[in-house]
Amino acid sequence: MNKRDAFEAIANQAARGILAFPTGAQVALKLRQTLNDPDCMLDTAARLILAEPLLAARVISMANSVVYNRSGREITDVRMAVSLIGFRTIQSLAMALVTRQMAGRSSDPKCQELVQQLWEHSAHVASLAQVIARHVTHQDPEAAMFAGIIHEIGGFYMLSRAAHYPGLLDDDFTDWLEFGEVEVGRAVLARVAVPESVTAVIEGFWDGFLAMPPVTLADTLLLAEELSPVPSPLHRLKNAEEVSSMAASIEMLIGEETLTRILGESAEEISSLTKALQF
Repeated sequence: MNKRDAFEAIANQAARGILAFPTGAQVALKLRQTLNDPDCMLDTAARLILAEPLLAARVISMANSVVYNRSGREITDVRMAVSLIGFRTIQSLAMALVTRQMAGRSSDPKCQELVQQLWEHSAHVASLAQVIARHVTHQDPEAAMFAGIIHEIGGFYMLSRAAHYPGLLDDDFTDWLEFGEVEVGRAVLARVAVPESVTAVIEGFWDGFLAMPPVTLADTLLLAEELSPVPSPLHRLKNAEEVSSMAASIEMLIGEETLTRILGESAEEISSLTKALQF
């Protein structure tokens, strides 16, 4: 089976609702569902988070980021961290754990490398989207970060299936973008119960049209994707001319206050958010 046929097979199965989630993703998904319950109390959330060390570490790290902890006092207590960053951010971190666990634990070094780069890319995009939403597009920053976390969730699922399709990870992923990304992405987003409003943002990302100036959440996500210092290993790399053209457009789209200046002033925030999302 060639790569195109393999991607189509994965997409066709996903479209029919045949999705095999790794055990770690299933556990993380159940945790997320509990945390998303509107009746989930602070103490309950803290106990659940403490039972999942990976999530607990990220919650503490997020609470100590400059975005959420302006006082600079170190926070080490999970309950206090939950109270500080709020349930929406907790839900985003829980979804980050689901997304990161989606690829499973492959013994293939190539797969491990792709998963690591894809997650680093996702963390950068989520952090940039949060900052861009606050300072540039004036959209909901929490929704922007959430969209950034999950915008490659279909790719993580595809990587989890690599062991079943020899040669799937060879060469580039042009066929994945054409024959699998959208179909698999939609199926996974539906299975993990992502809100329709956020799914619409991801659909806008797949469409790939970045308005100038950017105004919507989809624009926010696309701009964060363009600015990420770590590219997605599943997308085509841009050549120097394309990068230069995009950089020139970005410099002009904000008007008097350039995006470069905004991002420079927000560099510490972006760095701390990215660090907090590194599972």
